[in-house]
Amino acid sequence: MRYFIELSYNGKNYHGWQFQPNAISVQETLSNALSIILRTKVDVVGAGRTDAGVHASQMFAHFDINFEIDNEEIKLKMNAFLPVDIVIRAIFLVKDDAHARFDAISRSYAYKIWLGRNPFALETTWQLYQQKLDIDKMNEAATVLLEYTNFKCFSKSKTDVKTYNCNITKAKWVLNDNELNFYISADRFLRNMVRAIVGTLVEIGLGKKNIEDLRSIIISKDRCKAGFSVPAQGLFLTKVAYKDLLFE
Repeated sequence: MRYFIELSYNGKNYHGWQFQPNAISVQETLSNALSIILRTKVDVVGAGRTDAGVHASQMFAHFDINFEIDNEEIKLKMNAFLPVDIVIRAIFLVKDDAHARFDAISRSYAYKIWLGRNPFALETTWQLYQQKLDIDKMNEAATVLLEYTNFKCFSKSKTDVKTYNCNITKAKWVLNDNELNFYISADRFLRNMVRAIVGTLVEIGLGKKNIEDLRSIIISKDRCKAGFSVPAQGLFLTKVAYKDLLFE
């Protein structure tokens, strides 16, 4: 039987989602906890990979087991056992061929910038002060992203992918008091893509680049021409969407 897990985590203490040979990851922590509680070796497969320090307000993973479990009981045991920076939201039975990664039809991220200084948001925002951003210009530039599909210019180099094509369906900046959020949704994302996009749009907001520069960068497919990669702590995976047919 195959089960899906919905979870959230603060990525500060983890070297990303994926197993690492010499560093702790969310995937390893989750697999170890399930194996101990279910008293059998359990491997979990995630909906995607988040980099070191990146958070997830919604992540999904699946695991297989050859006996039925009490979803609520296992959820409670997992939340009592796991570190406080990982929280299980739900566990539910899915079809045997359902896949947390390959069956996801879209993913959404938010990047949080604090305009000013806030000691209580150091772990969850990138803080900018003494710099003024042209948010209207940044939003105008964000809409340009929807015109293209190849985003090799924003991908981490030496990435093993068959295509750099992504269908971006949403890219928007929203200011709420001192918190500036960038929301972006697509069918898939490349490694480091969102952080590189945000860095490029911030450079446009600072007047260091313009919108035509953004077009040239995308067409060039050259990561060196794009903006810097913003710090990890401001990035959140916020939603992974699936078709309803997945679930039992």
